Amino acid sequence: MKLYGITGWKNSGKTGLMERLVTEITGRGLTVSTVKHAHHATEIDHPGRDSYRHRQAGAVEVLVASPLRWALMHELRGAEEPPLADLLAHLSPVDLVLIEGYKTAPHPKVEAHRAATGQPLLANDNPTIRAVASNAAPDTPVPVLPLDDTGAIAEFILAEVGL
Repeated sequence: MKLYGITGWKNSGKTGLMERLVTEITGRGLTVSTVKHAHHATEIDHPGRDSYRHRQAGAVEVLVASPLRWALMHELRGAEEPPLADLLAHLSPVDLVLIEGYKTAPHPKVEAHRAATGQPLLANDNPTIRAVASNAAPDTPVPVLPLDDTGAIAEFILAEVGL
């Protein structure tokens, strides 16, 4: 599996870009999975649901299955967050895994950048960032792509990973 990341500061457009890239790349006939990193206690289950009740009761893992999908939730129960490589080992094989977040992980990335956030570019201090997708013309040594040109960003990523 090929890996490529989308990173950037909060409100820089990462999630929207990820969504558009998945649509663009799967539309080209490739298979894509995604990994989303969150810095807060993300809750994907809801109080009152059977699976939530199983977790609250102390289950380490809860697998929910239906005719349409299945999901596995793993409670860390005080253990450290696993490294990205350990998480990737749980994914089924696909052509490309797009990873949102994980700014310092070693895989190559495109930085999503919106001038309005007022945040400095990560690309100038992070050698894993290979391009910046921006709604401005930031000063950086890496290529700058228009943030709203999903096709061009997809082409850049696919060329980088050899797909």
